[in-house]
Amino acid sequence: MQVGSKIENIKTINQNNKEIMLNEYLDENSKYLILYFYPKDNTPGCTNEANNFNNELEQFNNLKAKIVGVSPDDSTKHCKFIDKYNLNFDLICDTNLELCNKFKVWQLKKFMGREYMGVVRSTFILDKQLNLLAIFNKIKVKEHTQEVLEALKDIIANKEENNG
Repeated sequence: MQVGSKIENIKTINQNNKEIMLNEYLDENSKYLILYFYPKDNTPGCTNEANNFNNELEQFNNLKAKIVGVSPDDSTKHCKFIDKYNLNFDLICDTNLELCNKFKVWQLKKFMGREYMGVVRSTFILDKQLNLLAIFNKIKVKEHTQEVLEALKDIIANKEENNG
């Protein structure tokens, strides 16, 4: 997976157990999809990341970008997470790991000498045609939201420059 790749339009399930295709997140008000993968609801890093995206939602909306989180958690966990932190964006239930595997974020991880499979925190920016515009991995949660915002602004500026 690399910038410029076209992503398959996959059927997903959101926190309300509603089936939704990836491209359905991009409506008339959205030109970009920020798809961020995180390991688990209600853990410190994942909570900070979700809150950071939520706090900057207005800026993303102004740039016509939709935020969607993805983890292997089920709808019950996602709903509790959304309610607890008043998150204003969808969370995809990737319990079968289809999206995690498609985006290659389900990987071998090491923690305190133990190896296990898990989600490597990663973020992807996609356009309306599901073309991959940017990839973020090796994420530092504290700076990540600003990093994604700046990258999106650069993408938009480059697109306007090339079209203008």
